[in-house]
Amino acid sequence: MKENPKFIISGGGTGGHIYPAIAIANELKVRFPKAEILFVGAKDKMEMQKVPQAGYPIKGLWIAGIQRKLTVQNLMFPLKLISSLTKSYGILKQFKPDVVIGTGGFASGAVLKVAAGMNIPTIIQEQNSFPGITNKLLGKKAKAICVAYENLEQFFPKDKMHLTGNPVRQDLIEAGEKKEEAIAHFKLDPTKKTILVLGGSLGARRINQLIAKEIDGMLAQGVQVIWQCGKLYFEEYKHFSEKENVQVMAFIDRMDLVYAAADIVISRSGASSVSELCIVGKPVIFIPSPNVAEDHQTKNAKAIADKNGAILIKESELDGQFEKTFRELLKSEEKRKQLSDNIRQLALPNATKQIVDEIVKWIR
Repeated sequence: MKENPKFIISGGGTGGHIYPAIAIANELKVRFPKAEILFVGAKDKMEMQKVPQAGYPIKGLWIAGIQRKLTVQNLMFPLKLISSLTKSYGILKQFKPDVVIGTGGFASGAVLKVAAGMNIPTIIQEQNSFPGITNKLLGKKAKAICVAYENLEQFFPKDKMHLTGNPVRQDLIEAGEKKEEAIAHFKLDPTKKTILVLGGSLGARRINQLIAKEIDGMLAQGVQVIWQCGKLYFEEYKHFSEKENVQVMAFIDRMDLVYAAADIVISRSGASSVSELCIVGKPVIFIPSPNVAEDHQTKNAKAIADKNGAILIKESELDGQFEKTFRELLKSEEKRKQLSDNIRQLALPNATKQIVDEIVKWIR
């Protein structure tokens, strides 16, 4: 086998697409220290910063998704798509990858479509329990499709699918051993329960509104709160850090430590977050975003809640259910342990290695 294979990895838009892509790249580098790895993402998206920070080069495409309402951006979509397909062809022709891997996002769709047309092996890493239309179309020509959930035969050819789970950062697998380090890092009170609020890398408006409304009642129950509000909302909510036992952050770099510190997690249910929470095995209240393609966050959360591995509250039900649900979960050590045990059983900690096993099969 080649000592210096070439790989293009494309995925981005959110941390849920970027961090799995970086995890795959890191594992490829472990196996092939001389490999060349190039990322392709969308210009002006967070991958253009996060990927170079991880030590990999990246090229940007002029591409964005279609909005749900009539906008100038939508009118520009055909032009952006043609531009992205053309630039993808140029990147592929110049770099000559052995395999192209897509982890989701609109840039990923353009690159994988062109690569398949050039007879370059493509691998899809489908993170959600309900695939988006782009991956459904790309799956017809992909060599392998690595999925995180069972029963996706209605979307992809069965003989191409491999149940691997979603890649997670290696440090999260060892997060359970870092409780003391985490308490020191975040300057927490070890006698109080720690509530971790996660709205995703960009933030979640409805979760932020909920916590702003409920924070005093939560603190009255003797807890401390680490609240990742997202970079879009930091200026609006940072003043809550003035309250005792509250830390508001735009972004959390040490996810391993913040998971180690947490006793209860309140989170969106993007695919990456769900996989991470399965690995760390924390009791979690999922609040899915209803504003994503195919409502896949609700389906992700339901797949866990149906196995009694998490609590699911829809945004439309928060006002009536959250306060009571949170209070009962905080009081019941038995319920927290039950949720932790059940969600941990759904973890697939070897996902990254298994995905790379599939990639290696197709090195030309």
